[in-house]
Amino acid sequence: MRNILIGGAWPYANGSLHIGHIAGLLPGDVLARYHRAVGDHVYFVSGSDCHGTPVAIRAKQEKRTPREVSDFYHEEFTECFEKLGFSYDVYTKTSSEEHKKFVREFHKKLYESSYVYEKEVPQAYCESCDTFLADRFVLGKCPKCGKDTRGDQCDACGTVLEPENLAEPVCAVCGKPISFKNSKHLYIAITKLQTELKALVDNHPKWRKNAIAFTNKYIDDGLRDRALTRDLDWGINVPKDGYENKTIYIWAENVLGYLSASKAAAEARGADFHELWGKEAKHYYVHGKDNIPFHTIILPSLLLANGENWHLPDQIVSSEYLTLEGRKISTSQNYAIWVKELLANYEADSIRYFFLANGPEKKDADFSWREYVHSHNGELLGAYGNFVNRVLTFIIKYFDGIIPKGADDPSINNQIDELFVSVGKQIENGAFKDAITEIFDFVRSANKFFDTWRPWITRTDDQKACENTLYQCVQIIANLAVLLSPFLPFSSEKVCKWLGINNKWEKKSVPAGYLLPEVEILFQRIDKKVIETETEKLARFEVVVVN
Repeated sequence: MRNILIGGAWPYANGSLHIGHIAGLLPGDVLARYHRAVGDHVYFVSGSDCHGTPVAIRAKQEKRTPREVSDFYHEEFTECFEKLGFSYDVYTKTSSEEHKKFVREFHKKLYESSYVYEKEVPQAYCESCDTFLADRFVLGKCPKCGKDTRGDQCDACGTVLEPENLAEPVCAVCGKPISFKNSKHLYIAITKLQTELKALVDNHPKWRKNAIAFTNKYIDDGLRDRALTRDLDWGINVPKDGYENKTIYIWAENVLGYLSASKAAAEARGADFHELWGKEAKHYYVHGKDNIPFHTIILPSLLLANGENWHLPDQIVSSEYLTLEGRKISTSQNYAIWVKELLANYEADSIRYFFLANGPEKKDADFSWREYVHSHNGELLGAYGNFVNRVLTFIIKYFDGIIPKGADDPSINNQIDELFVSVGKQIENGAFKDAITEIFDFVRSANKFFDTWRPWITRTDDQKACENTLYQCVQIIANLAVLLSPFLPFSSEKVCKWLGINNKWEKKSVPAGYLLPEVEILFQRIDKKVIETETEKLARFEVVVVN
């Protein structure tokens, strides 16, 4: 049994979750459920990112405290993840006392290293908002290509920037010109870690292609040292004399949530936290494309500079972008589908299936209501749900719910054996779309097997053939439930309960003579009118507004 850490990206607690968040984070739950099923010690952790400028600005706009704002969205996130079936071992928040205590101790040790130094720098300040601004909250013209950009990086040409280098800098919140005030801060010398960071990416060829490309670009363009501290009230106090009025920069503490949360998980089960972060463990990090540098540059730099031999990332599971009906999701224009609203109207497994089978795994993907309804009705319900229902209800109707005695089909048995191996490998390698596609190819072949042997006819013409068909189909259903349990936990749990099996990652067999309980339809059909109704809402920007 292995120690497996799965870190899901921490969403900012300054607004509701939308479908782009879910598309990027769902693979983490698949990994966690799979590794538990094979018997590994799993630590699936994440939390709400509560500190920093985004939360402070929203709080000021709404005349609430940053804690009130972040706690509100933290509770909403927790509820959404629970309804979607995310099986976190710990889902916490960066404003928790446990996290703050861990971060301060980590930084104390970090400041003793040769990688941390003091530097006086100009820091962006908005007089109108009366606050210092994080780099990404400064807008202006890129000094290299002249295009509109944020203060941290130009999306047009990819240049890594400093806000003071922008032409015509303005506040991203109020749009007014900003000024710069000199301030002394602690910096981490990421430039001294170039050799180690380059070795990290070179030694992990199985990272997602976008992670390898982005990380190499950051390194090739020239790494830059990063500030560890900031002049903000809302955050974790800097554990160093002379810095009492400053806080730890959000990027230098939120990624440490993987450590603080996994420490809490380890302590809760009486396990060795340091063993989880030792060389024998395996670590996955699951997030969106825009978070790549935080997991391949920033987090490793903090771990290396701290000097306590922390385990570096093994697998980077970084998704591409998700669009909505062919357009970029825009929370500021309310052009989005909010997760809490989606969950209020559609089944969790239906949502999970769409984003795992059609999500932005290897390239940008689009969510459209037409494709969502087709995915649910045509594949999830039409292929899988229909197969389960037609087999089990047939047995209940004509065999009094008793699984008939039959013989195993060697070819199908071999297929099932091969599926457990190949699907497992694909999940571990981050190929979730390939894995679920392979399972559904088997679902379609199972429907063909049922249709070919026509038990509705052999029931009267050839009783033995009918019994063989139904017995074999029950074995197929049992193994499909286990194979799909990491992807579709709610429906899989139902089927496993009906057949009296667990979801351990191994071939299942339901004995002849087993009495089926009362079963129900696995998935409800979605009315096609939804396509027109939901699409019209988006066209008029009538998506429900977040609180």
